[in-house]
Amino acid sequence: MIGFDYGTSNCAVGVMENNCPKMVNLPAHGNLMPSTLYAPDRDIIVSWLFSQLSSAEQELFKKRRMQPLQKGQAVLRELSLDGISSELSFGDNALANYLAEPDEGYYIKSPKSFLGASGLKQPQVDLFEDIVAAMMAHVKQQTEASLKQNIHQAVIGRPINFQGLKGEESNQQAIDILTNAAKRVGFSDVEFQFEPVAAGFEYEASLHAEKRVLVVDIGGGTTDCSMILMGPQYVDSVDRSAQLLAHAGERVGGNDFDIQLAFRGLMPNLGATSQLKTGKPMPTNSYWQAVAINNINEQTAFYSAANGRFLQSLQRDAEQPELVSRLYKLYRERLSYQLVNSAERAKISLSNSDKHSVDLTFLDQTLMQSVDRALFQQACNKELQVISRLMRDTMVQANCSPDVIFVTGGTAKSPVISEFIKQQFTDAELVIGDHFGSVTAGLTRWASKIFR
Repeated sequence: MIGFDYGTSNCAVGVMENNCPKMVNLPAHGNLMPSTLYAPDRDIIVSWLFSQLSSAEQELFKKRRMQPLQKGQAVLRELSLDGISSELSFGDNALANYLAEPDEGYYIKSPKSFLGASGLKQPQVDLFEDIVAAMMAHVKQQTEASLKQNIHQAVIGRPINFQGLKGEESNQQAIDILTNAAKRVGFSDVEFQFEPVAAGFEYEASLHAEKRVLVVDIGGGTTDCSMILMGPQYVDSVDRSAQLLAHAGERVGGNDFDIQLAFRGLMPNLGATSQLKTGKPMPTNSYWQAVAINNINEQTAFYSAANGRFLQSLQRDAEQPELVSRLYKLYRERLSYQLVNSAERAKISLSNSDKHSVDLTFLDQTLMQSVDRALFQQACNKELQVISRLMRDTMVQANCSPDVIFVTGGTAKSPVISEFIKQQFTDAELVIGDHFGSVTAGLTRWASKIFR
């Protein structure tokens, strides 16, 4: 049995060892595998997944995916004739393959961000299910190689609300995709637990007295808050409904911080704050679409042929066409992920230093941009205010204030965020958890209880 944090930013697995959760070393990745996938062609994902399934599951899969499988096999033959590898890659390897040839192949980061999206047609749902299943199959194989035993039971983390506009309908769509994918690749028993609740379980193990704890999990795709009554007397209980006092969650997380830093801190180098020859400000819609990597519709619109023609006309009308030419290069070479990845690296660097120099030479030979914590805070002010509102909403729903605010999640590593929370909420003790391991550890503890 495992705790499986299938996260927006990273995937991680935990097992119990001597009554304590332990992160599993995934041989190809370490304790954390970035939630990314790269395929030489999108259509071969379904074929690769088929090759990983048991013979019984393959028969069922053929009936559900016959047409995509046939298309995938045709693409595989073409790749073989061209001498191109048909293997999928995951984590840092996926990013490296994308960065080597951004305009080739198929790269996706944080597929969890799309699972609750509204308006998905069945082929899109099927594609996301196949992507998730491929990633889960790889993580399962890595886990079993590390532990030298088969894994069939998993507690998987989930946000309070997935990223979708239709509330519980979006949540159910995402849960269905995750459940189908997990069972397809060999997890016979699958349960879900709210990510902030799981993180709270890990913190609870350290308590010696009852406390009201507001858990704030600032992940890659969402921020989730739970007010939980915790203490040593509750640790062994498998029914915690009476102690779960309130929940709140919204689509704001690390990806949004990266996107805002890219938009406000880097896009001026591509002309976002420049002018047209008429003296009017540059229209910014295409600039936003370029960095909105967690929005299918915005990315589709940016990379459309019509937008390509629009960018060419924008370059002709610009007072500084050399800046807009960089935006057109980003469009032409499909560099959105690379630009936002540069902002993400800057965000991470700003956790340890006040300034960072962003390398943008992939857009222009000598282009660099300095960013600092003040700019980062200014760029992400809206997201910070949303986090504050979610925390207050949870307190209102629970009709109480916390004794402790327990903050976790990779994005919370930024001192800009922890300082903001400290300034906003001065009456409670602030505890910063393991940024990347609290949720995984809590899921593992829960798995050990419910799969006894």
